[in-house]
Amino acid sequence: MRVHYFQHVAFEGLGSIAAWLTARGIEIAGTRVDQAAAWPELADVDWLIVLGGPMSVNDEQRHAWLVAERAFIRAAVEQGKRVLGICLGAQLIANALGAKVYPNTAREIGWFPISAVPGAQDHSAFHFPAAARVFHWHGDTFDLPVGSIHLARSLACENQAFQVGRRVVGLQCHLETTPESARALVAHCRAELQPAAYVQSEHAILSAPEGHYSAANALMNEVLAYLADAAG
Repeated sequence: MRVHYFQHVAFEGLGSIAAWLTARGIEIAGTRVDQAAAWPELADVDWLIVLGGPMSVNDEQRHAWLVAERAFIRAAVEQGKRVLGICLGAQLIANALGAKVYPNTAREIGWFPISAVPGAQDHSAFHFPAAARVFHWHGDTFDLPVGSIHLARSLACENQAFQVGRRVVGLQCHLETTPESARALVAHCRAELQPAAYVQSEHAILSAPEGHYSAANALMNEVLAYLADAAG
């Protein structure tokens, strides 16, 4: 299996995903889309992972490459590729499939719980736990794409996770976060840590116990295993 990831800034990488892929001998390649001279051939990609970034999906005038990236994501979905989006990546998937992305009513930054959405899932959908404390860093949110399955929510953000078919998953939260990636986000985006109901302090974020990271990464591994096992 060949995984290709789209990275938008140097400080938001694969995090814990890299170790999971490497341990399984999965071929990994990546593109810094903000610097890309060319896009990969879709035929060479079995699984596309779209990472986070501080820009908005709607910043096309500042970041013209968003148009081409969105088109690539839509083509990947239409051709039945596995596609995983994280934060900005989830917003890009939603937007590529026709949904709106817009500012959330509150920023959500730090370690806050998400919960599974009961009732609407079919038997083949990914099942989130009833509650899980995970890492967040976002100000935007999105409408769910038509035909998608709503998987998870939080108090600050209704659409935390969704699924399209068996092979496409979008995560607003950062299940891949490691202590190193959390420190990098704080270092580069510290100005966003303004006191608010769902914004933790730098100290609260960086003093989170190891168990927060291991639990979030374990849930990330479950999502990855689900997509890796996607039939067809």
